[in-house]
Amino acid sequence: MSDSPLPLASALHEPVLRWYAANARTLPWRDPSAGAWAVMVSEFMLQQTPVARVLPAYEVWMERWPKPADLAGEAPGEAVRAWDRLGYPRRALRLHAAARAIVEQHGGEVPDDHAALLALPGVGTYTAAAIASFAFGQRHAVVDTNVRRVFARALTGTAQPSISPTAADQRLAVSALPQDEPTAARWAVATMELGALVCTARTPRCADCPIRSQCAWVLAGSPQYSGPPRKGQTYEGTDRQARGRLLAVLRAATGAVSKADLDACWPDQLQRERALDGLVADGLVDPLPRNRYALPA
Repeated sequence: MSDSPLPLASALHEPVLRWYAANARTLPWRDPSAGAWAVMVSEFMLQQTPVARVLPAYEVWMERWPKPADLAGEAPGEAVRAWDRLGYPRRALRLHAAARAIVEQHGGEVPDDHAALLALPGVGTYTAAAIASFAFGQRHAVVDTNVRRVFARALTGTAQPSISPTAADQRLAVSALPQDEPTAARWAVATMELGALVCTARTPRCADCPIRSQCAWVLAGSPQYSGPPRKGQTYEGTDRQARGRLLAVLRAATGAVSKADLDACWPDQLQRERALDGLVADGLVDPLPRNRYALPA
């Protein structure tokens, strides 16, 4: 595939970037002085978690651990404790492990090399591209759900992207990148913001979209989604909720807690035991002598 952007995508660059300049949210990790660690922390927290829930946890985290070395010097259980109710707490362990790797392998500074970012614990294709682009202004396709939806509609004329990310999504995003690095970096965050604020999944605000006159989906009459059913995630009564209750007891404690304390937080014994076993297997809980449990030391 040519490194030059698709003709249709090229026509979208200026209006999307102009819209972003006028409408971007003011977020702490976007401040020019924030630094790469702030971007990295935000990207870990924002995975499957909305901005409104991330902001308070992010502020507390960055006040306590403004540099990777600050986090690396603490026990991993403290990262799990500070993760609070963001969900998917294994992210906290991975971020802690990444902080230690940054200290041990990169002198305490988040590396600006894409391959080095990919080698860090918990950093996959998306996160490496996001850090390289947002923190260091590099040219990478940063492809999250919002970006996939914008490109599915604007470039392919479909109402929704595939349920799971595909290699075709990545190729499409690469084909849409502006040529020069600074513009490509702004384009990456601008398309993400457009998907978050305007080109939303359920009720897109097409009247407010800067590319509505060029959007393939709008030009096709905004056809309804006709693919496989898109099931929303349930939480009430699930193992995830049971795990969250158990972790909440451990987070609130200053030390180890008894098995009886954990038993009291969830009524279904089989589900509670399964959830606790899963937390131990994931490294989120340490089993201790005398039937006691604690966050990892």
